[in-house]
Amino acid sequence: MAAVEIEKLTKKFGAVAAVYNLTLHVPKGTVFGFLGPNGAGKTTTLRILLGLAAPTAGEVRILGKNIREDRSYLRRVGFLPDVPVFYNWMTAREYLRFTGELFGLEPAPLSRKIEELLELVGLQKEKKRIGGFSRGMKQRLGLAQALVNDPEIVFLDEPTSALDPIGRKEVLDSINAFKDRVTVFFSSHILADVERVCSRAAIIDRVELVTEGSIAELRQKYGGRTLELEVTEVPDQLLQKLQEAPWCERLEVEGNLLKLGAMDEEKAGRTIPPLLAEAGVGIIRLESREPDLEEIFMKLVKRNGS
Repeated sequence: MAAVEIEKLTKKFGAVAAVYNLTLHVPKGTVFGFLGPNGAGKTTTLRILLGLAAPTAGEVRILGKNIREDRSYLRRVGFLPDVPVFYNWMTAREYLRFTGELFGLEPAPLSRKIEELLELVGLQKEKKRIGGFSRGMKQRLGLAQALVNDPEIVFLDEPTSALDPIGRKEVLDSINAFKDRVTVFFSSHILADVERVCSRAAIIDRVELVTEGSIAELRQKYGGRTLELEVTEVPDQLLQKLQEAPWCERLEVEGNLLKLGAMDEEKAGRTIPPLLAEAGVGIIRLESREPDLEEIFMKLVKRNGS
């Protein structure tokens, strides 16, 4: 059974579609990246999955439950919004106890759960009140709160979007620490974060699904190889010749570093040296690498007209 099943989901506000004809299946036990630019429909979809908004059309099942007919699934999920709100006068332990009691958890097992969760997110030694926490600490406390009821699936809405590099690393480390015990639905527009923790991903743009699959499948289907060519100089005639090469899918120039999307790596390897010799350009470095998720995302979103 899939953790999340979405069939032809549409949500309209008046004549404006916030989500259109979306179909997704999220297998249990996966860390699923839900990607898209701002305004693509990610948060609206999450609100529907959590019962906070009603769909205009389509069907949604969470843990086998039709969300229109049976809301009991909500006791089996956790949620971290993009900007979590806390009672700042509480300590982390007091806040987790408060949220655990809302789920009806017994005092003794709840106390053990609180200590386990605080250790998991690296806050076990914090005694101060939440009002004195950094943004990253609050996000990690939000992760602990989302796990307090032992959910089967956790929904995370842009959990790292407003954090500095240290805060982002701490939150991602926390997600990596618990991802083997629960299905994670990770909504984000930060591609590097999704690539670090997710096993599967879907990309939406302009409120519609663009593609979905494992990270490896997306690389194979849309990536090709990227050749990084560092040269002594970059004359216009060389750029023109490279752009005209039938194997060249894209060309990016960063100073003396050329990034070439190669649909046929072997042909590119045979073509590049003669082109450099013809242009009188020396080669400093030539490396081949797989594309990252950001390159795939930019290619697909641009193709979709954004």
